[in-house]
Amino acid sequence: MSTDAPVRPTSPAAPATVRPASLRRTFRFELVKLLAQWRIRLMLLVCLVAPGAFVAAVGQQSSLPADTVFGRQMALTGWAGPLVVLAFASTWALPLLTSLVAGDVFATEDRLGTWRHLVVAVRSTRRIFAAKALASLIVVLAMVACLAGSAIAGGLLGVGSHPLVGLDGHTLGVGDAAGRVALAWLCVAVATLTYAAVGLLGSVTMGRSPIGLLLPALLALLLQLVTMLPLPVVVRMALPSNAFLAWRGLFTEPAQLGPIWVGLAVSVTWTVVATAAARRLFVRRDFTDVSNDGSSRRIAVGGLLPLAALTALTAVVVGIATPAHATGVTRAKLQESLATTFSHLYVLQTAELHQTPVTEAAMRTTATCDKGGATDRSSADSAVTGQGAGPGNDWRCIVSWHTPGTAFVGQATFQLDVTADGRYVADGDGPKEVNGSFQVHTADGDIPNPLWQFDGLVDLLTT
Repeated sequence: MSTDAPVRPTSPAAPATVRPASLRRTFRFELVKLLAQWRIRLMLLVCLVAPGAFVAAVGQQSSLPADTVFGRQMALTGWAGPLVVLAFASTWALPLLTSLVAGDVFATEDRLGTWRHLVVAVRSTRRIFAAKALASLIVVLAMVACLAGSAIAGGLLGVGSHPLVGLDGHTLGVGDAAGRVALAWLCVAVATLTYAAVGLLGSVTMGRSPIGLLLPALLALLLQLVTMLPLPVVVRMALPSNAFLAWRGLFTEPAQLGPIWVGLAVSVTWTVVATAAARRLFVRRDFTDVSNDGSSRRIAVGGLLPLAALTALTAVVVGIATPAHATGVTRAKLQESLATTFSHLYVLQTAELHQTPVTEAAMRTTATCDKGGATDRSSADSAVTGQGAGPGNDWRCIVSWHTPGTAFVGQATFQLDVTADGRYVADGDGPKEVNGSFQVHTADGDIPNPLWQFDGLVDLLTT
């Protein structure tokens, strides 16, 4: 005889635990979403092809972009083209690229109405912000890398690897030029993060408004207009646009590192402050309000005021930490820079013409410059009064040098166009056999007289 065992009642199954998405999975999801957009793929393709084709094509032309720094060397060396592209990209291309990526990374969720789904899946607004910011950062840097790689490849394939003449007239060997070109692009890549952070801020605060999308481009346009003015040098160095110009200091000997370090510090600080402001506004957002389009008060208080205060604070710090004053362009610095550049180029010209070699020490080159007839004022007075100093296209300089082995003192005249950022273009005004317009026959072909027209750079932060 058998007995059945009692059956115990079973408890209902516990609901499965749904874990929130990790940062790694969220970041990968956001990166895939960005790369799935046709416009992002198109811009990556353009960045990969257009600069190389432009540099290779222009290098074969007789008409070169001489108004751009290093533009007149595009037919001489493949290392000049990437710098021309860098100058153009810093002005227009990079702000637009960051607008398309970082300026839309949050706003696209507003347009699609997908915030509630994303918040429920990830369950952390901080994690969502970090994933979106990192994904947009990776895409922006990838675009910068494509621009640089394409321009360098186009220059080397189209023109070839030849020495590059720096902004003080000294010749950079192939290896040195390659390293400095790479460093210049690296500096601008760091500075580009400023526009990316501003794009995040605009995308968070302005919702579906197109102004948020265009905020990096509008900032770049505003800064370009501002920097065309003869601002005090401390204000110029406090602006994030300084880093997009300071890389030119890498092409002098010794390198003008002061503006570069200041520019990088300003860019990193702007990036941190703008990103922190965007994150703070994002985690405080009410995601149940599907009609959110931001507010002007929140934008002004949470976004713009911290950046304006940062600019003012940076100007004070630069003014205290450096000897910079006024516009930074003085007659003494211009004369010294022009004499140095002339000496380097004169030695180069002598070698290209196969004349008796000379040394810069034997030449003992000096320069005398005046601006608008202010020759009767000292350099110190000029810096204070603003006369005989500052940018302008009315600088006229006479360069004097000694011919080795003789008592003859040669003289050449140059007209200088000095811009507010310290760059100047020297245009030879005679004698014709020294700084006139003629072709020099070299083993690599005919090239323009190096003393006819050339670029120079004044360090704005020195005394």
